[in-house]
Amino acid sequence: MGRVPKVTRDDLVSAARNPLAFIADRWTPDPRTVRRAALAALVMAVVIVVTGGAVRLTGSGLGCPTWPKCTDDSLTATRAMGVHGYIEFGNRLLTYVLCAAVGWAIVAARSQKPYRRSLTQLGWAQFWVVMGNAVLGGIVVLVGLNPYTVAAHFMLSTALIAVAVVMWHRTGESDTAPRPLVGQAVRQLVWVLVGVTVLLIAVGTVVTGAGPHAGDSSKVERIPLDWENVTKLHAVLAWIVVTLTFALWFVLKAVDAPAGPLRRTRDLFLILLAQGLLGYVQYFTDLPEVLVGAHMFGSCLVWIATLRVLLSLRERPVDEVDVPATAAEAPVAARG
Repeated sequence: MGRVPKVTRDDLVSAARNPLAFIADRWTPDPRTVRRAALAALVMAVVIVVTGGAVRLTGSGLGCPTWPKCTDDSLTATRAMGVHGYIEFGNRLLTYVLCAAVGWAIVAARSQKPYRRSLTQLGWAQFWVVMGNAVLGGIVVLVGLNPYTVAAHFMLSTALIAVAVVMWHRTGESDTAPRPLVGQAVRQLVWVLVGVTVLLIAVGTVVTGAGPHAGDSSKVERIPLDWENVTKLHAVLAWIVVTLTFALWFVLKAVDAPAGPLRRTRDLFLILLAQGLLGYVQYFTDLPEVLVGAHMFGSCLVWIATLRVLLSLRERPVDEVDVPATAAEAPVAARG
């Protein structure tokens, strides 16, 4: 075993004042470590959406009837609260796992050499979105699962996924100016696709807010709209997204676009087809909870795939200077 370095009083003071800088001075992560940390934050952002959906679909939304405690007298769920209390409290605990994943991404980005301020800022952006959504989640409980606050809670989670996707993508790029791979008209088409996808997700939250899955067995306020009409609007928007994606693929082929945007567009199209099939099946089978939960997961995948299409339209080449040599490469470089 190697000798444990001696920690001085000055080291402790420095760590207390700026722990991130203290760690960065003593650790340089491999670029793959930074990328994995960013991916872990993205995965946890999706997990928290899916488990939040499970809370709603099992009628456990008020399993812990108050916040930040589970009850007025207990921080955690109690046996008397039954399974709903454990499900709701379990989802709250996963927020801490999400915070840990985001924290790891921030520390890894801050410690990377050379230091990339933009990457660290994306990590901190995720942190503040998580904090804001945690507070909003508490408000959702305190107002008795008001459907408008539930919809806002889901949309803020969608924003978190967006930032996480961008950070994950940026770990594979340099900080040089982006170079477009396609023309402006194609980029504008993709921005329209992104905008309609956001609208599709937003209307999906209205479908949930007006539909039968209120999130609790007691009487919960619903959005005063005809659920089936909103569902039909949601389906129309889904077909618009599918049509735009199909058209984009043909446009990219026509302009002889690079393979990257074509692959991302193909992936999005396949995910949309699977998500659409799932949506129709759940509609005609009276919304079984398992299929609704799978549809929520599919919504996350659609959003991620859409953002990856957008990000694939430009490149930031990684220069050799931007990538520090790994421990295995350093001796070879020195001998060369």
